[in-house]
Amino acid sequence: MSPPTDPNPTLGIGLKCISVVVFVGMQTLIKTVGEEIPAGEVVFFRSFFALVPVAIYLAWLGDLKHSLTTDDLSGHLLRGLIGVTSMILGFFSLARLPYPEWISISYGAPLLTVVFAAVFLKEVVRAYRWTAVVIGLVGVSVVTAPNLSLLSAGGGIGGAEALGALGALGSACFAAVAMTQIRRLAQKEKTATIVVYFSLTSSLIALVSLPFGWVLPSTLEAASLIAAGLLGGIGQLLLTASYRYADTSTIAPFEYTSLILAIAIGIFLFGDVLEWTTVAGSAIVVGAGIFIIWREHRLGIERRKARRVWPPGGS
Repeated sequence: MSPPTDPNPTLGIGLKCISVVVFVGMQTLIKTVGEEIPAGEVVFFRSFFALVPVAIYLAWLGDLKHSLTTDDLSGHLLRGLIGVTSMILGFFSLARLPYPEWISISYGAPLLTVVFAAVFLKEVVRAYRWTAVVIGLVGVSVVTAPNLSLLSAGGGIGGAEALGALGALGSACFAAVAMTQIRRLAQKEKTATIVVYFSLTSSLIALVSLPFGWVLPSTLEAASLIAAGLLGGIGQLLLTASYRYADTSTIAPFEYTSLILAIAIGIFLFGDVLEWTTVAGSAIVVGAGIFIIWREHRLGIERRKARRVWPPGGS
């Protein structure tokens, strides 16, 4: 199960989109729990039970006993610390913000990832990709600007929604750094190894919060948290695998596909009203994503043609 050497942007994008669907399901379950369960306790459930699908996956591969074998322990520990910080801030804010608003703020992570990938990983980010990311951000703004409760309510710093917004912004920043670190690790480490170390690290860190107000969840809350953890493990496997096949800056914009799911969940589960700005903004975001897929497909064809005709003259 060694990392592949040939890039496959289409496969990487597909894995990313599937992971988005799984993570939206996880987030929805956590959102239904609300503020009753402390963020540290939520992180523990999400991280500990994520190990179940990972263990099943490793057993199926016959590689369970080698899952902790690594050449970059410090890299895994750093990824775990960054990731759990992002999760704690994210779950804290998810309980205090409307779901569409929370997910729109989280869209800052893919945008920052493009920047971090270009600066720290030296990935080539062409003008068309920068343009598509900017257009996607415009679409997100069209959706969210009229309804941002932090602005419409005029709430000051210290209110629940103000703290939630700050937490979501912090979560986005740490998530972007985590995405960049995953890309670095995926060049030499197994997908399951990355996920195992992340789940173990975040579970242990979450346990530190036990003396600070954990509560006994109800049966329904416990079931939701366990299901969220299982989905989190599956989503993490898919997400980590996606970074093997395409550049971070190619995959990152497809986080925007979760907007479609957020709209549907908002309408049917949380009773949100669908505004024309939501429809228009969603069309812009989806259009930007389709453009990236089309461009990557065209570039792949051009690269294959160039390999077939080299060297000139066929000699």
